[in-house]
Amino acid sequence: MEKIKEFKEIINESNNIVFFGGAGVSTESGIPDFRSKDGLYNQKYKFPPEEILSHTFFMKETEEFYKFYKDKMNSLKFEPNVTHLKLADLEKQGKLKAVVTQNIDGLHQKAGSKNVFELHGSVLRNYCMDCGKFYEANAVFESKGVPKCTCGGVIKPDVVLYEEGLDYETLEGAIKAISEADVLIVGGTSLTVYPASGLIRYYRGNKLVLINKDATAYDNVANLVINEPLGKVFKEI
Repeated sequence: MEKIKEFKEIINESNNIVFFGGAGVSTESGIPDFRSKDGLYNQKYKFPPEEILSHTFFMKETEEFYKFYKDKMNSLKFEPNVTHLKLADLEKQGKLKAVVTQNIDGLHQKAGSKNVFELHGSVLRNYCMDCGKFYEANAVFESKGVPKCTCGGVIKPDVVLYEEGLDYETLEGAIKAISEADVLIVGGTSLTVYPASGLIRYYRGNKLVLINKDATAYDNVANLVINEPLGKVFKEI
């Protein structure tokens, strides 16, 4: 395919690439997308997932929150796919400078990527709300009921819930990486979730590549648009 050939050439010629990814990066590992017709938002629960995954709900209905969270947000059983692995390989080669992700599953790190900006946090990090003690994901996912710290405080996942702001340092790092990149590859995201999707505006180069199965609002400003599954494209790299 001509477009994939052009994509390969762009990668071969650059040593300052940044990848910005969304849910579509991980769906090929088996992790469900939030907004697709088969995604989490279209499954039936006692409360809508948008409500469950809010700060207010977490504080008021912590037990109900954790029922959903443990059932649906446990990414520990999933493995990185070809996209994760190829990105990690490009970083090892010195070509890829950073991964900016909206995902919270930790699969980029599992694949070997080092410089990852997790805009929405990670299920792998959890902290006591009272004393700040760190807990790994297993401590939360294997707990009964609401996970509690040794001090008695409630443990909260380090994920950005609705009504919560993004981490300032993570955001700053992502903006810096994107603004300094020669090539920006955007993959597996519909670019509808703000403020994350607005980060693309910080890109100043002329090699913006969008890889997504469906059209996005940014297609008209991209230098290359590939409407194919990410795995199919990255297998060719």
